[in-house]
Amino acid sequence: MTLSELKSADSAVALLRDPYRFVSRRAAELGEDVFETRLLLRRITCMTGAEAAAVFYDPARFQRAGAAPPPLQKTLFGQGGVQGLDGDHHRQRKAMFLQINDPDRVEALAEAVTREWRRAVDAWTATGEVTLYPQVQLVLTRAVCDWAGVPLSDAEVETRTAQLTALFDDAGDIGLGHLRSRAARKSAERWAADIIEQIRSGELSVPTSAAAFMIANHREPDGRPMTPRVAAVELLNVLRPTVATAVYIAFVAHALDGHPVWRERLADGDGSEDLAFVEEVRRHYPFFPAVAAIVREDFHWRGHRFRKGRRVLLDLYGTNRDSRSWDDPERFEPERFLGEEPDRFAFVPQGGGDPAVHHRCPGEPVATRLMIVALDQLVRHMTYAALAPSAPIDYRRLPALPTGGYPIRVLATDDFP
Repeated sequence: MTLSELKSADSAVALLRDPYRFVSRRAAELGEDVFETRLLLRRITCMTGAEAAAVFYDPARFQRAGAAPPPLQKTLFGQGGVQGLDGDHHRQRKAMFLQINDPDRVEALAEAVTREWRRAVDAWTATGEVTLYPQVQLVLTRAVCDWAGVPLSDAEVETRTAQLTALFDDAGDIGLGHLRSRAARKSAERWAADIIEQIRSGELSVPTSAAAFMIANHREPDGRPMTPRVAAVELLNVLRPTVATAVYIAFVAHALDGHPVWRERLADGDGSEDLAFVEEVRRHYPFFPAVAAIVREDFHWRGHRFRKGRRVLLDLYGTNRDSRSWDDPERFEPERFLGEEPDRFAFVPQGGGDPAVHHRCPGEPVATRLMIVALDQLVRHMTYAALAPSAPIDYRRLPALPTGGYPIRVLATDDFP
């Protein structure tokens, strides 16, 4: 049996119009978890659902080398980074990131973000009206650079924030935004490579626990250090995703606005339900639409043939809202995360499986912890009014966001200890 194929000659336009819901909607129309289509005239296979995710993350069936489309390699990911590695090379590089993001270091980053948030909120109060999304980007850039051992003067904060943001905020654009992202990638890699070389030469001294130190001194399976350019890519793979957490934080604010009962419940609570709330934000709201891999060797699954060399997309957004895995999936309900941990192939906001083995993002604990920091500040330490309450989500944007970036008027803050 061949894969169910869409009748349209090419689905690129449909995908661009609805990048988050394209796969799940087409799969529902066809009654299949797997279908074949064309994107820019190239055949591609699309998959959705937890069972499909378990197959997709089988390293014996799929590889990541060469899977990311070139436009994303030259913007979002960089070339030579961990996302495009397989086998022992991937496991060794991934182990470096897991060490960088061990629980103590994640907590140190959370403390740095809290300090920067408190510093920024005074300026927000004086200004009155601010847009949360870009302001949080500045907070996260300051904090993660300090935590990672990356020197950052006050004079360059806005420049570096703009570069790091362009790597993810403009990467999916097909016009001038994409060109900005490519230019930002080149500039940011030069900056990061210079930092790596300064650490290696002894010109720059950073703590041995800092991400920049670990990356500069990492050894590949052949015993050699990464080239300065590849090390720069990996340093940016620490900085960029941290700044990208601003997307999730905007959604935290949006969810609090849309669910006042939960806002009050969290404000009066002891923090024990904070994680459940942010996990439901990650399940319910759009972040990554899909991830790509390439078939290693021909195989069959559910009667369908997967051909060697075929690029395959796994639908992350639709898998997180699949009714076979989630009761009433369109409903925002944090209580679903107060019980057992969800299946790692059903809950895939930043990839599926085990982060130590599979291509699940090793920075997930950073995202959840920093979302909790933001949640704590928003519900327990700030009084503010949303200027565009419950603004619609712009699903055509990559990444999707509340329309307008969530503008607020800061009314008051508490006295921080």
